Amino acid sequence: MIRTTFQTDRRALLCGAGALTLLTAIGGPAVASAPIVARPIPLTQVRLLPSPFLEAVEANRRYLLFLSPDRFLYNYHKFAGMPVKGEIYGGWESDTIAGEGLGHYLSALSLMHAQTGDNECVARIHYIISELEKVQAAHGDGYVAGFMRKRKDGSIVDGKEIFPEIMAGDIRSAGFDLNGCWVPFYNWHKLFAGLLDAQAYCGVDRGIPVAEKLGGYIEMVFAALDDAQTQKVLDCEHGGINESFAELYSRTNNPRWLKLSERLYHHRMLDPLAAREDKLANNHANTQVPKLIGLARLYELTQKPQYQTASSFFWERVVNHHSFVIGGNADREYFFEPDTISAHITEQTCESCNTYNMLKLTRHLYSWSPKAAWFDYYERAHLNHMLAHQNPKTGMFTYMMPLMSGAARGFSDEENSFWCCVLSGIETHSKHGDSIYWHQEKTLFVNLFIPSKVNWAEQKAAFELTTKYPYEGQVALKLSQLSGAKTFTVAVRIPGWAEASTLQVNGKPALAKMNDGYALITRKWRAGDVVTLDLPLKLRFETAAGDNKVVALLRGPMVLAADLGPADQPWGGDAPALVGSDLIGSFYPVSAAEAVYVSKGSGRPADMTFRPFYAQYERRTAVYFNRYSDDEWAQAQVAYRAEQARLKDLANRSVDVMHLGEMQPERDHNLLTGGNSYPVVYRARNGRDARTGGFFSFEMKTTKDGKDAGPLMLQATYWGSEFNRSFTIEIDGTVIAHERLSGRQPGAWIDVDYPIPHELTRGKQKVTVKVNPQEGKSAGPVFGVRLFTMAPAAKPA
Repeated sequence: MIRTTFQTDRRALLCGAGALTLLTAIGGPAVASAPIVARPIPLTQVRLLPSPFLEAVEANRRYLLFLSPDRFLYNYHKFAGMPVKGEIYGGWESDTIAGEGLGHYLSALSLMHAQTGDNECVARIHYIISELEKVQAAHGDGYVAGFMRKRKDGSIVDGKEIFPEIMAGDIRSAGFDLNGCWVPFYNWHKLFAGLLDAQAYCGVDRGIPVAEKLGGYIEMVFAALDDAQTQKVLDCEHGGINESFAELYSRTNNPRWLKLSERLYHHRMLDPLAAREDKLANNHANTQVPKLIGLARLYELTQKPQYQTASSFFWERVVNHHSFVIGGNADREYFFEPDTISAHITEQTCESCNTYNMLKLTRHLYSWSPKAAWFDYYERAHLNHMLAHQNPKTGMFTYMMPLMSGAARGFSDEENSFWCCVLSGIETHSKHGDSIYWHQEKTLFVNLFIPSKVNWAEQKAAFELTTKYPYEGQVALKLSQLSGAKTFTVAVRIPGWAEASTLQVNGKPALAKMNDGYALITRKWRAGDVVTLDLPLKLRFETAAGDNKVVALLRGPMVLAADLGPADQPWGGDAPALVGSDLIGSFYPVSAAEAVYVSKGSGRPADMTFRPFYAQYERRTAVYFNRYSDDEWAQAQVAYRAEQARLKDLANRSVDVMHLGEMQPERDHNLLTGGNSYPVVYRARNGRDARTGGFFSFEMKTTKDGKDAGPLMLQATYWGSEFNRSFTIEIDGTVIAHERLSGRQPGAWIDVDYPIPHELTRGKQKVTVKVNPQEGKSAGPVFGVRLFTMAPAAKPA
């Protein structure tokens, strides 16, 4: 079995000090002064040919042109005292994070123009930046933003009013809230990115003065803060604001931006990574990735080794110890303990923004050391997560990519979502050609096998790549244009999963040298030459990191998933399993050309049909499977029957059951909330939480068949990995328990029993149960509450 590390013995990414050695060329010496040694062929020089990737780009282009710049500009205009044009968008764009969408939209338009040549995208960019110039002039101090602030009285106002407070030292910073504003520096990072991308991909320079004036405003805010106050501000998610100023420095050569970029260094998270310590667990995942992208960019500008160490170590830990088989990471948006994948296969896995950002980080690391192993991961995540992220029929996007058996993808709405993953999605699906081809002096690297045409300007050469990969293993790269004959190298990535491959030039065996996972073909090339690669696409299992009893099925780079039915139909079965001594041998092709297989005799409770995971946009799927021998399966069935008997006994002794998070049961039990309480769904269970300042309460029956049921037990269900929760449980105003959840039983559901003094229920038909978070803490989530009678005393023998 191949463990999900995206490495092979032949090409393992080094984990020791040697991994941090910088190569100026494959096999070349270390040169600290020139960290970028391979660059992507510009996106403007790559055009996609028909494939699922081109379908994704075209669906996204339709959506981009459907969207209205003025609606994204709504708050920018409003808070500058200017007339608004149209209505503000719904979803997150109507929340205190409003304005983030505009930056992403600028980036997406810029990338789409570079990818397709669509000039309407450039016209919209010019219009947006001209409006931002007016907004900035109206403010008069460089400020330009669309985010809002929620005051303590609940009123919503211009987010600008938080900055005088912050500069005066009044800093109320939480994970996602800064003085009542939702992640303002993260928001600005996206605006900077949009202005910078407009220049990089479209040659639109007028956004740079806007960025510099806004940079001056932000510089003024941090100039008023000491180092401790700066760190407190950075405790709130701030995206890659460090990258923004590093990139602004690279465009303007103004050292003030480099100084500010290096000051915006979040010590709590970045110092352990620079020391090669994995302390990622229980930290919000996508909050961290942009910081490391920023450090990678700073390394390229300063050559400071600690920046390279932190970004490289972070990548290795996330990819090899925190990632699922599709290349995504995190559960409920948070990193978990390393090598515990099998405990986190839920409907809230793999926030799509995380992978969008991990691919950005991969590009930086690859540019310093062009080894194929980086792109083994890139291809895995790009195909199985990013291509799955958008439904090409509708152009809409998922937030999470659920891997739990039976889960279905939930897609956005055209005008009323604008989650972060929608906004990173409009970027991702504007640039599927940006990493296919890279170059280094006289070497062209072919890293992704996506049908496309490319112009390699440095050699005045043009290539055309045709293939049905990953459905078929044949790839053809034709040199379609070249003046005369020239000697250079074509480096073809040989994926780490490929046990064998065949490489030819013009129908004859290629004289290729293998190095760092590439087949290097150096020869005198002429127009019409054709390189053909034939990769065997065999089925294989990969185990979840840390648990070799949990497996996923792949063919080549493509993850296959069991098809469990249409997404619009309910699915309530047990998670399927695989049983037998030769599981791969139990799979048979239904249509090898479409990568469709069926299990025969190994599926439990029944055999299953497997299809490419990414393409099952409107289906319920199963990706991971517990695998058993025949004897292990028999033992598991015995344990299952014993658990069913326990649940039946508990049901017989139950007086009342409260299904929190479900509308009708909450109404039936007269649920009350004090604000800051929300329904949640996790691992297919409904629940409810309460956060600081909130609570929830509900009524429960205390009699059985109209009679006093005697002493009762209250049982609450929690997820055993919950961390840093503290709350009380009351019965009719009397506290019966003070609960602290701190990772009591990671990776498992836990039922906690709380005895209720009989005097609190005696003579009552019902009681009120109240869950109260402690100051600064959250309560729950609680995934159900049950009142049941004490177990009858055992009879004497």
